[in-house]
Amino acid sequence: MLRAICACRTAALGGHLDVCLDCGNQRPAYNSCRNRHCPKCQALDQHRWLEQRLDRVLPVAYFHIVFTLPSQLAALGLRNRRLIYGTLFKAASSTLLSLGKDPKRLGALIGATMVLHTWTKDLRFHPHIHAIVTGGGLSLDGASWRSANDKYLFPVKVIGKLFRGKFLHHLARARDKLVLPNNLSETGAFDRLLSDLYDTEWVVYAKRPFAGAKQVFSYLGRYTHRVGLSNHRILEANDTAIVIATSGGNTATLSPKQLIRRFLLHVLPPRFVKIRHYGLMASANVSSRLEIARALLLSSHGDNEGRSDQTTSTETTNDLFERLTGIDLALCPRCSGSRIERFSLAAAGFARPPPQSEVA
Repeated sequence: MLRAICACRTAALGGHLDVCLDCGNQRPAYNSCRNRHCPKCQALDQHRWLEQRLDRVLPVAYFHIVFTLPSQLAALGLRNRRLIYGTLFKAASSTLLSLGKDPKRLGALIGATMVLHTWTKDLRFHPHIHAIVTGGGLSLDGASWRSANDKYLFPVKVIGKLFRGKFLHHLARARDKLVLPNNLSETGAFDRLLSDLYDTEWVVYAKRPFAGAKQVFSYLGRYTHRVGLSNHRILEANDTAIVIATSGGNTATLSPKQLIRRFLLHVLPPRFVKIRHYGLMASANVSSRLEIARALLLSSHGDNEGRSDQTTSTETTNDLFERLTGIDLALCPRCSGSRIERFSLAAAGFARPPPQSEVA
């Protein structure tokens, strides 16, 4: 993974040379690594994903809820990432869906999109899930839409207690599959950890509801394809220290080894899905219950917010880049001529070094 990121958009991965036949301007373009942990390879994928999801947004308020694991589980999480991350998704989604179906609350099927993050601003290990949840749901008989309270979805303390219970229940059942750190391998240590965690108040954070689809997706765009550290957060770098921006105008200074170690804490297990959809947003319900909910909402509000009239299925990468940046890659940046001829870097005489030379 690190080799791919280091080689991204360098001659090590090859590329092409665009030559303007009118003014002779040459513009090399190197191939990207397309690794999902690369900070340079997420922008276009992010916009494609968001536009595909726009058709699934309902014309209702949305809530943002964050589920966080206690720090006591950090060591266990580092040794069992796939299992702990999967359990985090399972417990968080089950908590929201159960509360939504509770007849004392909504008595309805809500929709949720969840995104896993594992870092703090200074790249420490901190697994948590950002959930974007519909402000209401489709009644269990499918006959009506039931709206949530304008100010909150469910009581935060109730969410936290139910989330804690579900997570620890699943964790206890998976005990035989866990790789235990040294401090939990002693007899009775794991049971004591579970007992302590049951007595700990788990943090669940809920923000004010979003006003509509545009605000939802503007926010989602900052979370879905984000990696632990983006290029713009690196303020200074030399052989001994790297300064990164954190939050509130603060910074953190790390040695190169510290930075690499912390960055690697957030590499996901192979093929692990970090964006998941539940309830009305689940793939099994997108063409059925979600559309029933939309029809009910439109019949009562006449609002079609969230639907996209833009067709992007045949849109090329160049078209998308121009739409987002206003730059037409088919034109010469010097003379704006359109007579561009493309050559491979090798054919143009650009030396391509052995892979090790760019990524060691």
